[in-house]
Amino acid sequence: MANDPERLLEYAHGLKGMSRRRFLTGSALGLALATDLFVTRQIQEAREEFTILPVADEYADSAFPNARWILFPGYKTSWEEGVWIMNSLRPVLSRRARLAVMGYSNRGLDVSTIVSALRRYVRTQQIETLYFYGHSFGGMVAVEVASRLREVGVNVRFIMLDSSPHDRFDVIDKAMFDGVVYLYEAGYRVPTVLRGGYELAERIVHKNERSWSQILDQTLEQVSPLAPSSVLIQSQASYIFHFNVTRFSLGDTEMAFIGNPNDGTVNYSTARPGWAAAFPDNMVSADSVTEGALPAHASPQWNPLIYQAVVRDVQQDFLPLPRGGKTKSVR
Repeated sequence: MANDPERLLEYAHGLKGMSRRRFLTGSALGLALATDLFVTRQIQEAREEFTILPVADEYADSAFPNARWILFPGYKTSWEEGVWIMNSLRPVLSRRARLAVMGYSNRGLDVSTIVSALRRYVRTQQIETLYFYGHSFGGMVAVEVASRLREVGVNVRFIMLDSSPHDRFDVIDKAMFDGVVYLYEAGYRVPTVLRGGYELAERIVHKNERSWSQILDQTLEQVSPLAPSSVLIQSQASYIFHFNVTRFSLGDTEMAFIGNPNDGTVNYSTARPGWAAAFPDNMVSADSVTEGALPAHASPQWNPLIYQAVVRDVQQDFLPLPRGGKTKSVR
């Protein structure tokens, strides 16, 4: 204990030698980190509940009050990117219905919650016609939700599948994907920093599909406070892994598949015929190609004009505008 005063004096001397600038800089960085952690926690907690996000369009809101296009976002897609995707498609989808986006809960993917919420949404919003847009893996969710809604008397008029896998074998990067599922089902959660590293590595491997700007944007999105939680992302991977298309029946709901043979994420050559074989009586079109899109996989937000042209053609062929502005009832 005799040396304690000497150590205290040495420590005080060290503090005296620290410049005011270094002290203020360190304090500022500490405050910024604390603020970032607080903001991140607040955002994550605010997204613990599943939410249906409206996307405003004056024409659609006025012309089609009782019809909805609902976007089911893809794997690792944030609420903001989901709205961005829907806005990219808004010029064409708004010619048939009002617009909304599924905001998945950060607690994890729960299809039963989505079905229950949609039943309430249809009832309270007095919706008569539903159209689903399945963005990548979101097409799987859209098909299950449509099937389960039919069981309780709510019909879905049309499902657009955008580069959607019809089972886990359509996923090209199987090793990494299976690893994410294994960790999730073993009770491990992937830290955000590692997720960002994985995202960067995955995009670089497929760099021929993206510009460097897109690679950077998609990597940073996974480490931002707005990113989906690791629980949600890993539960989505588990959902894809266990998806069994044979469990679902769609009655007279029509479907169309759009995709790209150059897709490096989902195998176009197996996904396209897989959906057609699973729903031969529902699939009205599987030949529309998003030629020229970069990246080739489910990218309307990056290639709006290409996707708008494709979606416009599908709608004109299979969803003719109703006479008198009235839509086909879902009941």
